[in-house]
Amino acid sequence: METKRSLTTVEKASYGLGAVGKDMMYMLSASYVFYYFQDIMGASSIILGIISMVARVFDAFNDPIMGVVVAKTKTKWGKFRPWLLIGTITNAIILVVMFSAPPTLDAGGIAAYAAVTYILWGVTYTMMDIPYWSMIPAFTNSGKEREGLTTLARSCAGVGSAIISIFTVLIVGKLGSMFAAEGASANEIERVGFKYISIIVAVLFVVFIIITCLNVKEKSSVEMKTASIGDMFKALIANDQAMTVVITIVLINTALYVTSNLIIYFFKYDLGGTGWKANYTLFNTVGGGVQILSMMILYPILRNALKLNNIKIFMAGICASVIGYIVLLVMASVGINSLGPFLVPGIIIMAVSGVNNVVVTVFLANTVDYGELKNGHREESVIFSMQTFVVKLASGIAILVTSIALQIFSLSSAESSAAEETMDLSAGVAVASKVGLRMVMTLIPIACLLIAFVLFKKKYILTDEKLDEISSELKK
Repeated sequence: METKRSLTTVEKASYGLGAVGKDMMYMLSASYVFYYFQDIMGASSIILGIISMVARVFDAFNDPIMGVVVAKTKTKWGKFRPWLLIGTITNAIILVVMFSAPPTLDAGGIAAYAAVTYILWGVTYTMMDIPYWSMIPAFTNSGKEREGLTTLARSCAGVGSAIISIFTVLIVGKLGSMFAAEGASANEIERVGFKYISIIVAVLFVVFIIITCLNVKEKSSVEMKTASIGDMFKALIANDQAMTVVITIVLINTALYVTSNLIIYFFKYDLGGTGWKANYTLFNTVGGGVQILSMMILYPILRNALKLNNIKIFMAGICASVIGYIVLLVMASVGINSLGPFLVPGIIIMAVSGVNNVVVTVFLANTVDYGELKNGHREESVIFSMQTFVVKLASGIAILVTSIALQIFSLSSAESSAAEETMDLSAGVAVASKVGLRMVMTLIPIACLLIAFVLFKKKYILTDEKLDEISSELKK
């Protein structure tokens, strides 16, 4: 395995910029597609939950196939960049279509529209996401350079996610007011606003990925072994460390996505108040800022200044996140109704999320070298196709949980009017519904995190010392 030259500043910046656009795209879909179809377009929450899980089952077959397709691709532009560009353009188009549902559709029509566009969005996102992350081992040196680029990429991804989390609700309102018909209802304003914000995000996404494709090229001379679907699954099962990491990713992402999907309903129907949108935006602003800073500053401090290894950082983070969820549940249960106190658990949870975004990607990249030593060949696309699948699987599970919770607790405002802007929507919600929402939003994430903690502690063995040993063996 030959050593590649060090990365240039332009290569690092271009790769990071692609992550900004990629996660802006993902976060708009992951955090708001359910709200868009259920709360604005009036689709059944249960049907949306079923659609989400069907899409994930489809992904179980589509994602590995895409990994093999990438591995077999040979062009003068490399094996990754052609699919990265094709996937980006098609995914951008589908995103705009998904958030442009015709308001005249009936219940059956909107369900069918959501199903087709959401599944197509997942397929095209896979076409882009697998080659993006698979490029890391192909153009970086193992060790500090790879870890540094992964940290940068995850930090930039956090910036993209934070931009969407912070500004979406307010920008949707502004754009909707600009382009909706005069006298339009609150739902119509939001519907139009989501259409135009999807266009803005799609354009930025395409521009950023084009910059990535122009400046980042894989340099590895190692040939990736192509495999049948059966061989690929055997290879994944054989790489016990990769399987441990991807299961862990499912659990910690499910915890975060359950919260992120339900938090807008918590502010709208539980914490309430006529200024719920401003409170929700401020909460996301603080959380998003903390997530970015934790990736860019907190993680390097823990890793470099305090000399903590990634495993200790990850395990301590899980414990801190569980404490954050407990504090959040207690505050909501004792009747605290001002935003300030809720920022404390929000900061804890999002700080851990930011650090984990970096750490688990480093863990996954490390399993590529481990798999090469153990199985005799590298499986970048195979392993990173699993990352794409498990992230979407976590999102699907979270949407299913959200759909069941909203159906049980009868939370929806599909019939609301423009008067909603000056109403306290929490006033008409039953106490039992509020309590149920709080428990689902916190106890399910706690359970996921505790299972991830136990599994990872028991199964993961790739310590820094073990990785140095693997690197030495590969060089021989």
